[in-house]
Amino acid sequence: MSDSATIQERIKQLSDEINRHNYYYYMLDDPKISDYDFDQLLQQLIDLERQYPEYVTPDSPTQRVGGTITKQFESAAHVYPMLSLGNTYSEEDLTEFDTRVRAMINGPVEYVCELKYDGVAISLIYENGLLVRAVTRGDGVRGDVVTANVKTIGSVPLRLTGDYPAMIEARGEIIMPFDSFNALNAEREEIGEQPFANPRNAASGSLKLQNSSEVAKRGLGFKLYYALGENLPEQNHYDRLRKLHEWGFRFPDVMEKVDGLAGVYNFIHKWDTERKNLPYPIDGIVIKVNDFAQQQQVGATAKSPRWAIAYKFKAERVSTPLLSVDFQVGRTGIITPVANLQPVNLAGTVVKRATLNNRDFICDMDIREGDHLFVEKGGEIIPKIVGVDLGQRLSDAMPVRFVTHCPVCGAELMQNEGEAGVFCPDELHCAPQIKGKLEHFISRKAMNIDSLGEGKIDALYTQGLVQNVADLYDLTYDKLFGLEKVVQDENGKSRVFSFKEKSTQNVLNGIEQSKKVPFERVLYAIGIRFVGEVTAKKLARRFRNIDAIANATKEELMDVEDVGDRVAESIIQYFNNIENLQMVMHLREAGLQMEVGEEQQPVSQRLAGMNIIVSGVFSVPRDELKQLIEQNGGKNVSSISKNTTYVLAGEKMGPEKRKKADALGIPIIGEDEFREMINQ
Repeated sequence: MSDSATIQERIKQLSDEINRHNYYYYMLDDPKISDYDFDQLLQQLIDLERQYPEYVTPDSPTQRVGGTITKQFESAAHVYPMLSLGNTYSEEDLTEFDTRVRAMINGPVEYVCELKYDGVAISLIYENGLLVRAVTRGDGVRGDVVTANVKTIGSVPLRLTGDYPAMIEARGEIIMPFDSFNALNAEREEIGEQPFANPRNAASGSLKLQNSSEVAKRGLGFKLYYALGENLPEQNHYDRLRKLHEWGFRFPDVMEKVDGLAGVYNFIHKWDTERKNLPYPIDGIVIKVNDFAQQQQVGATAKSPRWAIAYKFKAERVSTPLLSVDFQVGRTGIITPVANLQPVNLAGTVVKRATLNNRDFICDMDIREGDHLFVEKGGEIIPKIVGVDLGQRLSDAMPVRFVTHCPVCGAELMQNEGEAGVFCPDELHCAPQIKGKLEHFISRKAMNIDSLGEGKIDALYTQGLVQNVADLYDLTYDKLFGLEKVVQDENGKSRVFSFKEKSTQNVLNGIEQSKKVPFERVLYAIGIRFVGEVTAKKLARRFRNIDAIANATKEELMDVEDVGDRVAESIIQYFNNIENLQMVMHLREAGLQMEVGEEQQPVSQRLAGMNIIVSGVFSVPRDELKQLIEQNGGKNVSSISKNTTYVLAGEKMGPEKRKKADALGIPIIGEDEFREMINQ
């Protein structure tokens, strides 16, 4: 056998093995190998395909990693129009739906009840078993082609198996699970970006990213709900989806056949409660006639099928007057409009403030002064404005005007191309931004000066003792002792922040202790826009010291994982500012760590490829255990998922975490067992 044939054969063997393990993981929830072993197989394939790109196939598992750059999404016509379902919020409408269906069908009717996923509808076209095109719903006739991005989603099969037909269209929903959504929003808030309002918006935004490798990091999922094509097997919806499962798709997690409305109502009532326990968002239940011949009898309108209906769960909503709008300045200068509302009870709590997101949100909703606004609890947690009660609008109501200049420092606001938010550019002299940077600097994940806090920072800034983070290291006992400030919260309650003998000494001790904080956290703490905790860690490990980062070229910065064009530009802009350079020099002179120390050097690779979550109380601080994980090649994770290798559990581990770990079959180890692993 020639070398060429040998290489091709090895690529095929690796591809087949990886595809098999993908199937066990995504379709059966039954992984056969560890994440580390899987990553090793995938890396072997990536390396071979880089050396021999002529042997890369469209269905290669490496397509999951992404890397395609799409400047503009093409549109394509749907083979079959993507109709939208009729919606209802009442059981009376379901009774009418059932009556209409039975009037057109002679004989018994069987319904299928499914979850209504809250995501983005997608059409997947397979030709000869290969995924060739993924198209969004669009207007129902044409949609955007997002094939490269969809290929990165692990639960979307790239090639079918078995006795599949020559052409099939699988339809479903692209969703973002709550774990992925929370992690994404935490990252966005950390780097000063506006968080997504809900998982549906996050999924939609992710699907339209231009770089598919970024989509691959978003943790999207695919939920199958229908199939179309010529001469497909099975004569009813339920069994056809079972057949698609044989070809490589995941069968819906929740799907039930019922004979009448009593079964439909039972399903709705159950999942109206149980949806809170699902790992992904739903907003209702879909009811479909199961038999395809009966679907044909019932037919469809130009917009919606008559044989299916969506029952939407009700969100609690109230209408309350808008009293005024505040424009808040965040740590990164982003201007956020906040509605001050007449207090109203909603889902058990009193709501009197809610975000208006940004300027586009106010314009799109046409919010006017004195309007009555509809408020809902988004995800039953955060109050959100969902509309205007036009029936109560005054005839002379004027539109809410968005400020053009910073409400604090007066600087003219700016807006970056492609971003919805506007911001104050004067980050070094705008009071909320300065105080925000100070609060970020002392936070637990940064310098961890816990003897300071928001109130004391405000007192230090107001008294002119601290104007940037470096000034903290010039504080003395004489400057602090006796200082006091009264602060009122948004509820009008007063609190006195004072520096007495003990508190003064605690602050000075905390500042002194912060000089031992490792370089990667110092880099995170100084507040470079878009540089979060993880990115700072990767930059520190790549460049080793602050000077190397400050002098790095854009290309060198972008060689670091997760550092794209925008992050690299932000880093360069930061170190091109003379005031920032002076501040960094001041911090260096104060004794902060500006290079990677020996304690941060890797000790071993015994935990390489392992994702470990630390939970509970231990004999040492948890941060010490997390540092040991990283020093031995492992990765700290914040939540339990199928990708978690171990739970390192101490006393008082949360019962919900233990329950989830047991359900997923994730091993739980103690501190002694962990230390044996890294010391063997």
